[in-house]
Amino acid sequence: MFILDQMQDSIGYLIAVVTIVGLMVGSFLNVVIYRLPKMIERSWRLQCAELRGEPVETIPAFNIAIPRSECPSCQHRITIWENIPILSYIFLRGRCSECQFPISIRYPFVEAFTAISSGFVAWHFGFGWLLLAALIFVWALIALAAIDIETQLLPDDITLPLVWLGILVNMNNGFTDLHSSVIGAIVGYLSLWVIYWIFKLITGKEGMGYGDFKLLAAIGAWLGWSVLPLVILLSSLVGGMVGVGLIIISKRNKNTMIPFGPYLAGGAVIALVWGQSITHAYFGLF
Repeated sequence: MFILDQMQDSIGYLIAVVTIVGLMVGSFLNVVIYRLPKMIERSWRLQCAELRGEPVETIPAFNIAIPRSECPSCQHRITIWENIPILSYIFLRGRCSECQFPISIRYPFVEAFTAISSGFVAWHFGFGWLLLAALIFVWALIALAAIDIETQLLPDDITLPLVWLGILVNMNNGFTDLHSSVIGAIVGYLSLWVIYWIFKLITGKEGMGYGDFKLLAAIGAWLGWSVLPLVILLSSLVGGMVGVGLIIISKRNKNTMIPFGPYLAGGAVIALVWGQSITHAYFGLF
């Protein structure tokens, strides 16, 4: 109760506590980012084996909690002292303590980014249930963006619950009203679905994945239909500039697939914090 009272009375205390919590959540998100795609792949392989009538082999349990984290090179079990957010990476100099196998920079980056983002959200929303909802939304977006960057997947295990959770949050006029939330989910999905099919009919190629449709549906469910044009505009502009930059700098082929999820997630965070202000300012010009 003392901590809650302090968080309610002091914005500085609230930001500090939420930032520390965000740091620990970032460590958990790293586990989700690494393991969830592997869990999905294992599930796909088992289903394919069953459909082909092949015997399904018994494999050890593998989920978010089991087994304990280990080095992918030497299978050294990560101790609690080697799993402290950011600090462990610094002390280990970015390498496994046993075999010196390099540890991805993604781990401390996700932890730091989650902590900073959480503190900023706490500063913007202040103490209250909307802060908790906004944190869950942002944490889910961070996980989805990182998974999409590494695997070009946007797992249904996150996007679909996020759609329903957004509608649930807005049943009591959270970030928007319920009507706008439901319409936002529908319009979010259908808008990219229509663009996908127009592009495919014209070029014969797939311009994006179905996960992008579900992610934008989730964003619409959380923030309402009115901010969707802003999210699509921001994500398309940034995604286009990054894509052109990669083609020029790294000499990638123009047909190289570039994940769109991180740009949708970035646009969603901007809309979460400044969406209404930007929209009102835009319409105010006219």
